Amino acid sequence: MKRISNKLGSLLLGGSAWMAVAAHAVQDLPGGPAVNQLNLHPPVTKIAEEQHFLHWMMLIVCTVIFIGVFGVMFYSIWHHRKSRGAKAANFHESVTVEVAWTVIPFIIIILMALPATKVLVAQKDTTNADLTIKATGYQWKWGYDYITGEGEGLGFVSTLDSSHRAMSDSGDVSQAPVDYLLKVDNPLVVPVGKKVRIITTANDVIHAFMVPAFGIKQDAIPGFVRDTWFRAEKVGDYYGQCAELCGKEHAYMPIHVKVVSAPEYTAWVAGEKKKLAAKQDDPNKVWTLEAMLPRGEKVYAANCAACHQANGKGAGPIKPLDGSAIVLDKDHTKQIHIVLNGAAGGAMPPWKQLGDTDLAAVMTYTKNAWSNKTGQIVQPAEVLAERGK
Repeated sequence: MKRISNKLGSLLLGGSAWMAVAAHAVQDLPGGPAVNQLNLHPPVTKIAEEQHFLHWMMLIVCTVIFIGVFGVMFYSIWHHRKSRGAKAANFHESVTVEVAWTVIPFIIIILMALPATKVLVAQKDTTNADLTIKATGYQWKWGYDYITGEGEGLGFVSTLDSSHRAMSDSGDVSQAPVDYLLKVDNPLVVPVGKKVRIITTANDVIHAFMVPAFGIKQDAIPGFVRDTWFRAEKVGDYYGQCAELCGKEHAYMPIHVKVVSAPEYTAWVAGEKKKLAAKQDDPNKVWTLEAMLPRGEKVYAANCAACHQANGKGAGPIKPLDGSAIVLDKDHTKQIHIVLNGAAGGAMPPWKQLGDTDLAAVMTYTKNAWSNKTGQIVQPAEVLAERGK
């Protein structure tokens, strides 16, 4: 009896813990998913509003047709059943009926097609954009390059917040924030009320850029360029995810778009350009080990730790860096080649989007972290030399 009581207590304790986790997790995220969400995301663009209208209009039309057709069918079956003595009528054709069931569906289809075509054409009209941004899908992050408009020349990589990934790996999400697995280190920032053209492509496999609140979803295909657009009418944070099954880290590839006022956007652009100027390192500068290691650790935490782990031990098919022969090798070109071009059929993505100094720093870090106390330094000039090959 005591054993049963203990088991019952354990079950109740486990159940209460599960309920506590569930209660903590069920919160709406403004601009993102909501609890028990049945409808589309609240729209913040005209296109999204039109999509909502089409969704409900077509649902209502189809429901009315369904009820009408099946209502007549079931009424006929019930009212003209054999047990009531009903006998089948003997007739061959009715011009009136045939005209009616041809004309009426045709009119319904036209009435549905006209507004749908209008919205579809508007979705594809990317002309006269105030801002053009290229969104490049990587396994598993997004790269943003501001091509034209205010902010031209800016570019950065947007990666899932490392603390969220660590939380996911641990399996303990009891303290998960409301934006769990949607927080990134560098959100895409755009001004409110401006037409933003998004050019999509990919570096490795097919991805898809989707932000439901904007009503946009566009595939990002390696070797091809596609585009879409939006004009956000409300300041705020809006979230999406890669909507194409792009590999094992697919669930860790969020999109965060921050819509700000025009003055805030101008200030953000000025600040980012200052940061960009500060990052324009001379590739011929010779770095010391002491100066290189802290920078390399930051680059590793932001881009490498998700797969290779913070301790460098790797996980599953991901090879460890701690004790790796290539990392320990005095011939730096071997590691540089892999970091620049990727390896293992795409399992290790290429990292050409990072600067020469950042790549040199992260490789220097791996050569001296954990048990890899080699004392070796990879200089930016070495990365630059290999990049050109």
